[in-house]
This record gives sequence, C-alpha cells and structure tokens, in this order.
Amino acid sequence: MKRIAIFVAVVLVTLALVAWTSPSLVNKIKLGLDLKGGFEILYVAEAIEEGKPVTAEALKETANSLMKRADELGIAEPEITTEGKDRIRVRLADVKNEDEVRKVIKKPAELTFRGPDGTKEMLGSDFVENAAKIGFDQTNRPQINIKVKDPEKFKKVTEKLVGKPLAIYLDERQLSAPIVNTVITDGSATISGNYTFEEATELASTINLGALPLKLTEKYTQVVGASLGKASLEQTVRAGLIGSILILIFMIIFYRLPGFIAAITLITYTWLLLVVFDWMNATLTLPGIAAFVLGIGMAVDANIITYERIKEEIRSGKSLLSSLKSGSKHSFRTIMDANITNIISAGVLYYVGNGAIRGFALTTIMSIVLSVLTNIFFSRMLLYLIIKSNKFKKPSYYGVKEAEIRGL
Repeated sequence: MKRIAIFVAVVLVTLALVAWTSPSLVNKIKLGLDLKGGFEILYVAEAIEEGKPVTAEALKETANSLMKRADELGIAEPEITTEGKDRIRVRLADVKNEDEVRKVIKKPAELTFRGPDGTKEMLGSDFVENAAKIGFDQTNRPQINIKVKDPEKFKKVTEKLVGKPLAIYLDERQLSAPIVNTVITDGSATISGNYTFEEATELASTINLGALPLKLTEKYTQVVGASLGKASLEQTVRAGLIGSILILIFMIIFYRLPGFIAAITLITYTWLLLVVFDWMNATLTLPGIAAFVLGIGMAVDANIITYERIKEEIRSGKSLLSSLKSGSKHSFRTIMDANITNIISAGVLYYVGNGAIRGFALTTIMSIVLSVLTNIFFSRMLLYLIIKSNKFKKPSYYGVKEAEIRGL
C-alpha cells in the first residue's frame, strides 16, 4: 500500500501542478513574426572608407553583428538576411518600442578614433569585437580596457600621438578624448579619465557595438503582418490537442497500465517544455511548433519502444519486475541512439542556421532532453512503484494475454 500511496501522491501532485500553472504559461508565450507579425527594416550598406567596395564577406559580417545586437536587446529569433550586393533585411517580432530598437541596432554606424587635427586614425572595426571591458585603476576609478586586431597598426598610431588625445567619435559626436601616455606595442590599451561607472559602461558598450564593417542607411521600414494569422494558429493548436488526446487514448487502450503512465509522463513532458520556454523567454514560431510536435512524436516513440520490449520480456515468462528491468535496459540504448543522432543534427542546424532555424534546432534539443527525463526515467519510476506494490500482477494489465506467455 505504501508504494501505491506514493504513486498516487506523485501523480496527483504532478497533474495538479500542471493544471494550476499551464494557463499562465500558455498566456505568457511570445509569438514570432510569422504568428504575430512585427516590423522590418531594409538597410543599404556602404563601405566606411570612401571609395572601397562592399564585399560579400563584410556584408555577412555586418548581418551577424546586427544579429548579436538584436540578441543583446532581448529580441528572440530575429530574421536578418543579406540581399543582393549591398542590402540587409532585418525582421523583428514582439518589439514594443520600434524607434528605440531602430536607434540601438545600428547606433554605432561609424565609430572613429581621431587625432588632434581631426584625422581618422582608426575605425570601430579595428577593435576586437566585445573586447572592451570595464576595469578599475589604483584609485578605484572606472576605466575601459580595449584590444585591437592589428597591434602593429595601433603601435604606429600611438607613436604619433604620445602626449596627445585620441578622440573617440560616434558619427560626428565626440564621446571621449583620452590622452595617449605611451607607445603601445601589444595591442592592449586602457582608456581612463573622470568617468562614472555608468559612463564607462556605456563607452565600453559603444566600442563593442562599433565593430560594424559597413555603414548602414535605412531604405525603408514597414509593418509585417502575421503570415499564419490568428485563425490558422487557433486551428493548429486545436488540431494538436485533438491529436494528442487520440495518442493518449491509443496508449491507454493498447498498453493498459503502462499506457496510463505514458499519458502522465507525456503531459508532464509537454508542461516542462512550456516551463523551459517561459524560463528562456523564448518566442514561438512556426518552426518552433514543428519542433514541439516532433518532440511529442519522439516521446511517444520512446514509450512505445520501452513498453514493447517489456511486453516481449513478459511473454518470455519472466516476472514483471525482471521484465521491467530487462526491457528498460535493452530499450534504453535504442532510444538514446536515436536521440543522440537527432541532437547532433539539431546542433548542426543551430550552428549554421539563424533566426527561426536556430529556434527550431534549440526547441528540438530541449524536447529531447526533457523527453529522456520524463518518458524514460520518470516513466520507469512510476512503473516500478506499480509493480513493486504487488497489486497489479496480471499480465493483462500490461497489454499481454495469458495465452501469449511462454515458459522459460
């Protein structure tokens, strides 16, 4: 009775938690550009230095930089693509302040470092991206530690300007004018002055964001409608719910008691995926929904593989506990082989893809991890409690007829 009580308690607490928190989790999910709409910006790119051409490599690097900026702004799954020889299209969803995003995403269009005569000694792209860090001097005043890509170039600049200021400009606005105290040979330098911590942080952030290889000019901005639409989204969700209910009914009818446990673990798996989505502040897109459905299918497969193996062990004449241990052991390798190959594929997609493709890959990886936790380990624990209770001994409770059992 003790194990049955534990089983009932675990199931009731799990289902109660799912029922209590699920409405809130669903309402908090952010929808992507294809489900909710958003806005897009088309940029025309120019070389920072006049007369130089816009290369495909520089265009791609600029697009990657914009992607990083969007990530830093907390914009999930932005769609940023290059077009033609000199254009970049940025599509963003669920943005509350469009003007602020437009300002920040291309803010350091031209970050320059100039000598006293106004000559552009260095460009923002000469500095290692994200290398500007906040530090403190001996009197505990904030300073900015920076690093350049070409130490030899930096050495020549500092040789000319020892004892003179090297002014930092954002477009035509001077941000700072630190004095060059010595020749710098290793490519690392410190910008110090009477900065507050906030001012030093902002300057470091500007230098980091300033490594855009190209100058961007807005061609146009427009609102983008949801390509799927609210009605279609509701139909998709309704179809998913109907399909899930049919799957749960199938599992219970075909596998009996293990099928009931599978229903519990599948519900738990879906709830945990929603929890992770909420924790990551993720955005749901059409590819994300596809990954979600794919994950449920893989979770069902994991249960079916395990339970079919257990049924085979029961048919061979083994006890229920031995069948559980042996069936779980032999099915685990098959399930993990399939999951590992899928994780590798999703990892490759995440590495080479962008925007919604990376979202699909990340959702797939998360669903596989949660599926292993719930549909293998949690399912096995619940089935172990049932079998050890000695209250459900008949093979028919596990989808096996007495006539199918062979003697050892």
